[in-house]
Amino acid sequence: MTFLGIVACQIGTAFAARTQTASLRRVGVFSNRLLLWGVAFELAFAAAVVWLPRLQGIFGTTPPTIDQLALLLPFPVLVWGVDELRRAWMRRTPVRA
Repeated sequence: MTFLGIVACQIGTAFAARTQTASLRRVGVFSNRLLLWGVAFELAFAAAVVWLPRLQGIFGTTPPTIDQLALLLPFPVLVWGVDELRRAWMRRTPVRA
């Protein structure tokens, strides 16, 4: 679960890191196809690590339950949302020299 939690948070970070000040709504969620492919690869690799028996033995993982997976769903949104709030604050705060 810790590994999957890190993966979920990294997805939120990847979307948040696309811009310093603009909101994700302005940039667009689907405007960077390479990022989307990277996220898809990351999810596929994480799934392989926890569900494929050979990789389970190497990494010491077990498949999570549906309830555990549901706990991961808000992670990317929370990480992205906190950064979105930070960017909104930066847009409204004058730069001090």
